[in-house]
Parts: sequence; C-alpha cells; structure tokens
Amino acid sequence: MLVELGHFALVLSLAFACLQVILPTIGLLRSNLALAQLSRPMLWAQFFWIFVAFVVLMNAFVADDFSVKYVASNSNTELPDMFKMSAVWGAHEGSLLLWALILSGWSVAVSVFSKRLPGEVLNHILIILGLISIGFLLFLLLTSNPFERLDIIPVQGRELNPLLQDFGLIIHPPMLYMGYVGMAIPFAFVLSSLIRGQLDSTWLRWSRPWTLVAWAFLTFGITLGSWWAYYELGWGGWWFWDPVENASFMPWLVATALVHSLSVSEKRGAFKHWTVLLAIAGFSLSLLGTFLVRSGILTSVHSFAADPARGAFILVFLILVIGSSLALYAWRASLMRSSNSFSWLSKESGLLINNILLVAAMLSVFLGTLYPLLLDSLGLGKISVGAPYFDAVFVPIMIPAILVMVIAPFLRWKKDTLARSAKLLSPVWLGVGVLFIASLFVVENTYVALAVFLFIWIMLHSLALLFNRVRQNGQLGLAFIGMILAHVGIAIFLLGATVTTQLGIEKDIKMDVNQPITVKGYQFVFKGVDSFSHENYQGHKGRVEAYYDGDLIASLNPEKRQYVTGMPMTEAAIDPSLARDLYVALGESLGGGAWSLRIYYKPLIRWIWLGGLFISLGALLAAFDRRYRLSVRRSKVGS
Repeated sequence: MLVELGHFALVLSLAFACLQVILPTIGLLRSNLALAQLSRPMLWAQFFWIFVAFVVLMNAFVADDFSVKYVASNSNTELPDMFKMSAVWGAHEGSLLLWALILSGWSVAVSVFSKRLPGEVLNHILIILGLISIGFLLFLLLTSNPFERLDIIPVQGRELNPLLQDFGLIIHPPMLYMGYVGMAIPFAFVLSSLIRGQLDSTWLRWSRPWTLVAWAFLTFGITLGSWWAYYELGWGGWWFWDPVENASFMPWLVATALVHSLSVSEKRGAFKHWTVLLAIAGFSLSLLGTFLVRSGILTSVHSFAADPARGAFILVFLILVIGSSLALYAWRASLMRSSNSFSWLSKESGLLINNILLVAAMLSVFLGTLYPLLLDSLGLGKISVGAPYFDAVFVPIMIPAILVMVIAPFLRWKKDTLARSAKLLSPVWLGVGVLFIASLFVVENTYVALAVFLFIWIMLHSLALLFNRVRQNGQLGLAFIGMILAHVGIAIFLLGATVTTQLGIEKDIKMDVNQPITVKGYQFVFKGVDSFSHENYQGHKGRVEAYYDGDLIASLNPEKRQYVTGMPMTEAAIDPSLARDLYVALGESLGGGAWSLRIYYKPLIRWIWLGGLFISLGALLAAFDRRYRLSVRRSKVGS
C-alpha cells in the first residue's frame, strides 16, 4: 500500500507541476493577479509530493521490499543500511527521481530567495521550471517508474553494484546533480527575459549568484567523482576521459564562461548575445549528459540504462528544449543590440578571449565524445578517442585561456593602454621570470616545467591583484575574494595534475612474503595475505609495510573482495599526504604465498582535489557578495 502511495505521489506531483504552469500562464495572459500568484503554492505542493515519493522509495529499500522491481534489482538483505538508502539513486529510476526532487528544490529556493524580483518575472521563471519538471516527471511515470511491482516476489534481491557500495555514492551523485540541475536556473532567467522582451539588469543581476552556486556544486561534484574513482577502482587514476565524465565537464566549461560573461553583461551591457547563448548551452549540455548516461548508446561505468524507449524520450525532450529556446533567441535577437564598444586592449576583450577559448575547449571535448558515437550509429566503424586526442587538442587551447585569465582583471573597462598595463604588470612578469628560471634548475620534465610556469604565473598575478585592490580602497568584497580563490584553485589543480601524471611511478609486480621493493626512496615489504569476511562480502586482506630511511611510516592493507553477487572488487590501501600518496592494490594469488601487487607513487595528487575545493569555495563566496543582496534596480542596461 505504501508503495502505491509513492506512485500516487508522483502522479500528484505531475498534476501540481501542470497547474504550476497552466494557472499562472492564464493569469498572466488575462492580467489576473490571483491566478498568476498561484505558481508558488503549486510549486510547494509539487515539491512536497516528490519528496513523499522519494521517502517512500527509500523506505522500500530500508525495509527490503523486494516486491518493488527497482529494489529487488539493486539491493538485498545483506546490504548495510547506509548503502540501502544511497541505492535509491544508484541506478536509473531512482537517479531520475533524485533529479526531479533536486529540480523542484532549486525551484523552491528561487521562489524563496528571489522575492524582491518583480512578480511577473518570478512567475515566468517558475512557469519555465515547471515545464522542465513536467518533462522529467513524465519520463519517470511513462518509462522509468521506480515503484513498479513484481508479479513474483523474490526472497532475495540482486544487490547493489559493488562499485557503488561506497561513501562516494552517498555524496557524489547528489552534489553533481545539484550542479547539473542548477544550470536550469540561469536558463529559466534567460528564457523569461526573452519571453517578456526585457533583457535588462534584472535577470543579469539575479541569475549570476544562482549560476555561481550551480557552478560551485558542479565543480565539487566533479571533484568528488575524481576522488572516488581514484581510491575505489584500483587503477590509481583520477580522470579517464570517460564519455560520461566528459558529459559533466562540458557544462562546467560553459558555466565557467557564463559566470564571466554575466559579469560583463551586468556591468557594461555587452556580450548579451553571448551570455544568452551560454545560458542556453549550459543547461542543454546538462540534458545531453542525461541522454548519454541513460540512453544506453555508450558503455561506461556511469551508464544506468540501455532502453531505446528511454533514450528516444530524452532525445525528443532534448530537441524540444534546445529547439524552442534557440527559436526564442532568434525571435528576440533584435533586443540584444548593444551600442557599447570597447578597445582591443580592455577588460571586455580579455574576458571575451577567455570565453571563446573556453567554448573552443568545450567543443574539442564535445567532438571527441560524440564523434565516435556518430560514426558507430552510421555504421562507419568504431574508433576509440582517449587521452592522446584530448592531450593534443584540449590542453593547447586551455594554456592561452589560463594566461589571459589572470591578466584580464588588471585591465580597465572599455579602453586601456599598453603603457599603463606594462607599467602595472612589469614587476609581476619580472617575478614570474625569476622564479621560473630558478625552478628550471630543479625541474627536468618539460611538461612539469610548463605547469610550474603556469602555477607561478597565476599565483603572482593573483597576489598582485590582491595587493593592488587593498592599496586602492582597502575593501575586499566576497566576489573579489572568491575570484582570487578560484584562480588559486586552478593553479593548484594544474600543478597537481601535471606533476602526478608526469612524475608518478607505477609498478605491477609479483611479490613473495617478506620481499622488499623500493619505489622513489620508499621501501615496501610484503608481509602476506589474510582471509576475512563481512556482512555482504568476503575476501583477502594484504599486509604491506612502507619504510622511509629505515623508519616505518605506514602499514597498508589492500583488499580483494568477493561480493554475494560473485563480483570481485579491489580496495586499494592509500597512505595520503599533501606531498605524495603511497598507493597499493592487491592483485591475484600466484601460488606459494606470492601475490601480484600494484604499487604507485603519486606526487602532489591531493592538489588536484584541493584545487577543486578552492574553486568551489571561491564560487560560493562570490555568490554571497553584498551587491547580490541589494534590491534589484529596474533600470535597463542598454536595450
């Protein structure tokens, strides 16, 4: 009975989503204020019933209700309770329900924290978000019902994929979805302005903090996913250029460009065309990621479904959303003319160059991800696109983007001079040159030398910008501090990613008991393997001691697990530090007490995720800048 309540709650949420769209639309068309203001109560009702459905599904997992097909396919009685709860979004149907819940949650947040917006503007935004909710709720009810019953109830479920039985599942998908779905907010702001024909400061000022928050969540979600893959999959990597990894990275690149474009449009009234297209592209790429993950057209550790009907539904929805938004953009293109001009040497030019490079980088990832799929679908053969392609195409685009990124804040709006810029930046460039030349005596690897140069470049420019701001007015707004932190985060990430990739050491070896091996000055001694059992798996636990200069620094216990489903899993043992990770993974028994082991030395790998955290924190600080809490001015910024 409770399961049927969950299904009925989904139906009710769809009904209220429809009312959220229909009633305010009628009210706006007829100038009926009472009807127009019903968008918020209908939204709250929609959120409530989606939340009820979500709680009911979670209860079905915790209660081991195997009469529900989705529960029987992704859980069993041996699964720990915390993984039963996170298993709700561990597969296709539940992940879509989480998506719908987060979308309604974002919509509620907009209705609560954007009360100073004119009522008509807010109603338009909530109507658009309601239309998106209708699409996802129909998808759930028609193709992906998480409450579908089984005719024959099994005694035991199939169990959650062992890859997902980890803390990473608890936090990574919700954070990533918060970023994915959050891109719907600037999309709704843009469409609202296009529909009303008022591309003024209202949507620019109010959409920017929402975009920053979504970008922060997206950054944090991608960072968590990289960290999870590193310690869980047993191969010691942090990024694989997997198509679904790319599907989250593409909207991140566009969101990064959008954050900067919004700044120019808000302050100078320029880049309106560009800003609108970026907002549309950001959400469209989020939907594309959904299509890639759930359509079954690709093979990935992230893929949840292989049902052509589901893929067709998402594809149609994708076409409708992108097609209608681009048609609306074309209709209102005349409203985005700007008389604002700027010199080739100006802050506008710097930000424009940076944005163009970011979009070019996104297109390189887009091509590398979808081109193999297109060839395969047309029967033209199968090709594999991996790290060599992205290293050759993506990286060269990003290097000038990084160089320009830190120079643009020093430039003046509209017009600057080479003399002033050179005078201001010459001490910084002198410092960059001195430190980089000094580093060459330590660094031998060319790629690491380039990363060190970019690290010094970003850090010294950021410090100089901070010093200049303090000297000029002594006030540091949260937006400025956030920008500095985000730029520093990129510097930390670049250095960590390059050093660990270029200077990391990997050993796949056979080791006998008490056999030592030395890697980068660290001595590893294999002490044997013990058997063990857990509530839902059993396996073998290795004992490896790590020494440095004769001192024991770590006792590492890598595991080889066999889950009740029969699927084997490798659990690496890691001794972490900011300077390096010592990473040991247990392989197969080779007889006579000998085992195969993977021993990795990963210098500065923690800097990758530290950089991601800095970027996320910077975005959140910028979102809470004081000027975004001020009342919205209705004056137009250009026309």
